[in-house]
Amino acid sequence: MAQLDHQLRSISPEDTGSRGFKVIAFLYGVAVYLVFSVTILYAIGFVTGLVVPKTIDTGAESPMVEAVIVDLLLMTLFALQHSVMARPGFKAWWTQYVPQPVERSTYVLLASLSLLLLFWQWRPLPALIWKIENPDLAVTLVTVSLLGWVLVFTSTFIINHFELFGLHQVTIHLAGKEAAPPRFKTPLLYKFVRHPIYLGFIIAFWVTPVMTAGHLLFAGVTTLYILVGIALEERDLVALFGDEYRQYKQRVSMLIPWRRSA
Repeated sequence: MAQLDHQLRSISPEDTGSRGFKVIAFLYGVAVYLVFSVTILYAIGFVTGLVVPKTIDTGAESPMVEAVIVDLLLMTLFALQHSVMARPGFKAWWTQYVPQPVERSTYVLLASLSLLLLFWQWRPLPALIWKIENPDLAVTLVTVSLLGWVLVFTSTFIINHFELFGLHQVTIHLAGKEAAPPRFKTPLLYKFVRHPIYLGFIIAFWVTPVMTAGHLLFAGVTTLYILVGIALEERDLVALFGDEYRQYKQRVSMLIPWRRSA
């Protein structure tokens, strides 16, 4: 991965159409997608407390103030990377140095690395907020949380999963094709809620049989980040699609399906 990244950085813009660059870019995109896949699968276990060795509620305990500060810094790092690098102005500047075909893959790689850092360095806050003792209800809540993750993945595939995570871009570049211009569309779930991916994350983070102080901090901060992220994203979408997106906002609710948009 590091060698591929170094090779991509050493290629001048005029070389991006060469066969060698196309192959390197494709391999880089595939490697990044694999890193992302491992990261998102670990994220499911991290939040739900299933399978993975270190979860949101396990690990070496620290003094409460230290744990809160470290956890907030980790989430802030991810939020800044995820939001700033997604803005059109940053992309316009960044693609002067990072070849356009691998821009999305590089964004996904850095987002994955910041998440892996969060999983590694996260400090648990084990104080209980609630704990469901009824085993049937506990299993039901875990199932609903996992369904939130299903909603996340389903929503990405409804639009274009591989484009969202950079694999589509390197594949069409390898084939010598041009990316199609962005087109506004609202398939399936997007007819009922504007941001089903974010809705899935909120369900996955909040629905749990055991809510600790650390889990509450994670769910609360990430939900706040989601709301801020939606505002920034929709500002960009209005700038890109104009009245078409404004009318969509009036017709369709932001996060609650079938609720009329305010």
